[in-house]
Amino acid sequence: MNRQDTNALILVLEDEPDIARLICNSLGEYGFRSEHLTTGQQLLARARQTAPDLCIVDLGLPDMDGMQVVRALQDGSPCAVLILTGRNDVTDRVLGLELGADDYIVKPFEPRELVARVRSILRRYQRAAPAEPAPSEASLARFAEWTFDKGRHALIAPDGREINLSAAEAALLLTMLRRPNKILSREQLLGERDLDPFDRSIDVRISRLRRKLDDDPQNPRLIKTVYGAGYLFSAQVIWE
Repeated sequence: MNRQDTNALILVLEDEPDIARLICNSLGEYGFRSEHLTTGQQLLARARQTAPDLCIVDLGLPDMDGMQVVRALQDGSPCAVLILTGRNDVTDRVLGLELGADDYIVKPFEPRELVARVRSILRRYQRAAPAEPAPSEASLARFAEWTFDKGRHALIAPDGREINLSAAEAALLLTMLRRPNKILSREQLLGERDLDPFDRSIDVRISRLRRKLDDDPQNPRLIKTVYGAGYLFSAQVIWE
């Protein structure tokens, strides 16, 4: 892995000083800026101030459960999230992904793997994020009586309710809205060429997005599963 100079800001939430030092030093070696925080409240306050590119969140914290931090980040300061946990439990991993985390890594960990996962998540966001729009470029997508405001990551339901999306959910929906009625592979949706065949994070995000769209997972109208191929967004999309 070659070192690269990035301008990404990463907030590291870890209450064990030795582990935090290892993480920050490893990130620094590859050009990332990082800040260490020891409590969930500190991280949430800092995230509101700085709008970080990614947060690394330990689940075992002195003031609150790490899952609460992940949920609060997605509700108030949407950004990429990597869960760092000593809990090697599938339930915790799935719950973390459902709450909006992009990936997880279990302690003890290899620093180079952590950096690789950080870079992978950030690449995913860079590929999904649109270039800065020109003033005349459409920013609202209308479909099946729903409206998506890409500038605010807001989903407006047919009854007028506004539903906030996490950064990952907004990027996923935007990718599908730009290519409606076309089968998109899991690799295309995640922006990864070498996706692990056992990586189910995209399926978790699809499930979460379906719930927010009131799309019955047993008989979805909007996000259809094409077995062995990927997913298809089945709706006419009008950009304004």
